[in-house]
Amino acid sequence: MKQSEILACQIQEWYPSFNSVSLKTIVIPLPEPFIEYLLDDGGLFLPKTASDEDALPSRVKVTWPDLQAEDYHRWKEEDDEEEETAQNVAAFPNLEEAVRAAIQKLGGSAFPKMNWSAPKDAVWISTNGSLKCCLFGEIVLLLRASDSIVHDLCHAFESCEDKSSDRPSQFYLALRKWYDLRPEMEFRGFVKGGLLVGVSQREVTGFYPAMVENLEEFESAVFGFFTEHVSGKFGPPDYTFDCYVTRDGRVKLIDFNPWGAFTLPLLFTWDDLERNYWQAVNGLEELDVGSTGRLDGDLGLNFEELSLNSEGLGPDRMDLNWKLKERGHKLDFRVVERAGCVQPSLRASSGVPYDYIDTSPGSAWDEFLRRADEEIKKQASAPAAGG
Repeated sequence: MKQSEILACQIQEWYPSFNSVSLKTIVIPLPEPFIEYLLDDGGLFLPKTASDEDALPSRVKVTWPDLQAEDYHRWKEEDDEEEETAQNVAAFPNLEEAVRAAIQKLGGSAFPKMNWSAPKDAVWISTNGSLKCCLFGEIVLLLRASDSIVHDLCHAFESCEDKSSDRPSQFYLALRKWYDLRPEMEFRGFVKGGLLVGVSQREVTGFYPAMVENLEEFESAVFGFFTEHVSGKFGPPDYTFDCYVTRDGRVKLIDFNPWGAFTLPLLFTWDDLERNYWQAVNGLEELDVGSTGRLDGDLGLNFEELSLNSEGLGPDRMDLNWKLKERGHKLDFRVVERAGCVQPSLRASSGVPYDYIDTSPGSAWDEFLRRADEEIKKQASAPAAGG
């Protein structure tokens, strides 16, 4: 994978060309001190806000006399520590104002993402169980708690063969108009060499009877959207795209992701998708391949030509998708067909901080258990008092 393929999937790169068929989005450049704050391991302190609005619901504060005996006295060190913590809390007033104005323009609520990822793995810390945000503090809370965001910040180019840096030169916050999207209407398309080689339902942890019942309509909508609005218009020849089919049959573009690397193949494997591409290109049985290895009829393209011609861009690829369809090539469109075929939810590993469930060697739990075991052995071997 090339670094340019990863860069092309940044929302600030593709959104200007696809804004007419995507969700309304406002992109805000992030200052470097804010990036440093997101990566700071010094505790989950939210920044000071000019509005004094809290991201977390207020709790009743119990006074010290209610908690302690009547003769309890606060030590000066406690006051000093609290004062020092308050003084060290970060503040980003300019960014906060830009976010506030953007949320207002988007109707009062939005969901955040950075260059590539949304903090979906951090919904466990959200006050509403979703990515819906109305306040600056709510956005920061999600970003700080997300491993996906850390990946964007530190490991975005890890899978690139021509990696020249660890991160892009500029990070952005994209605020997208909030819609309560129905999971049974979300799909991911897989594009290889400019060809749509597979489509999967996006949320693979649920079975949706309506999705099975309307499979042909969904297939037609996604294929039509791809050939009309996406094919030949996005840079790399290999990529995936997420889309949403509305109740009236319109399709909205949600996101682009690179082919392979950290992108999930959902109901496919990457081998399945590579095989689909090879079959579409070489025809195999269903496309009547001649002895020369070229497709019969007016298609007239072989594997080498598809790999090199235009790098996946231009009307030739758009026409090719239609020609394959006209010649009887069946798009591999996969949904969960019965309740017993759902896949495990990724939230099983992201519903709490990772340190709570990671017991591998060297993890926080492993270290805690090791020290506890050492302490027990030490106490057991110590001579009894007075013995």
